[in-house]
Amino acid sequence: MYYLGIDLGGMSAKCAVLKDGVLCGVCRCKTDSKNTPEQTAIDLANLAKEAVGKSGLKLSDIGGLGIGSPGVINSEKGEVVCWANFGWEHVNLAELVSQSLDLPVYVLNDANAAAMGEYVYGAAKNYRSAVMITVGTGIGSGIVFDGQLFEGNGGAGAELGHEVIRFGGEKCSCGRRGCLEAYASASALIRQTQKAMAKHPESLLWSLCDGDSNAVSGKILFDALYQGDKTAKAVFHKYIQYLCEGVVNVANVLRPQAIIIGGGISAQGETLTKPLQRRANKYMLGGESWAEVKIVAATLGNDAGIYGAAAFAENKRK
Repeated sequence: MYYLGIDLGGMSAKCAVLKDGVLCGVCRCKTDSKNTPEQTAIDLANLAKEAVGKSGLKLSDIGGLGIGSPGVINSEKGEVVCWANFGWEHVNLAELVSQSLDLPVYVLNDANAAAMGEYVYGAAKNYRSAVMITVGTGIGSGIVFDGQLFEGNGGAGAELGHEVIRFGGEKCSCGRRGCLEAYASASALIRQTQKAMAKHPESLLWSLCDGDSNAVSGKILFDALYQGDKTAKAVFHKYIQYLCEGVVNVANVLRPQAIIIGGGISAQGETLTKPLQRRANKYMLGGESWAEVKIVAATLGNDAGIYGAAAFAENKRK
């Protein structure tokens, strides 16, 4: 049996068949918050059929479909409890998709799907326990122990981006202050870079963004860093401290064998993970002498969610 995975996003959805550890029949469709849940479900079912056809398979060859969706997800029910960007509340996406697709359908949070993907097929495949921290516009996270996701009560847990690292600190999107997300997300890194640029007009960062600080990106920061820019180096050094506060908290509470850093920033590889590892070893309880926690970059990129959604469906069918 083969399994399908879908990574559902606010602007598009991507689907593939997981066949012998390789994604086959990869295809995409647009998504739109103006569409009803019923229409979105039909689009996803058609996308799944397209992926099966492109893979040279039949629906009877498929054991199930997993969907990684944004929002708070009750995976036991296959329900999107809340997805603010689409205005969805208590949408049983699994049931809606299965009405147009004669397959078992399972739904899980997209960050959990990415964590599952890296655990089974990516950077964490050689570890029994792993936590993934995805650095993007916000901070996503997923926890996998012994092949099982920890999702919390009603699927609302494992929101590690909303642990407070600075009491009374910067306002977070969740409404609290001082959350890891407010300091260590890609959005936060860009804000930190812009503030530093304002204080240092001599920085190479200005020429790399053509004099427009609004054009700054994480890539530009790292380009400047690799060219020896002192301002970029200072921003990066401080950012590592912020991110490491979250990493150390995770290590102290859960003590996984590995913490996987995902998102676009993971492309920086050891430039990111080496200083994180050094600092984490210094500050987590017992350091590396009690039970080592490896910090590694994700390897599956944007496909992690598809791998994980398919793996989740396969686990459910066992």
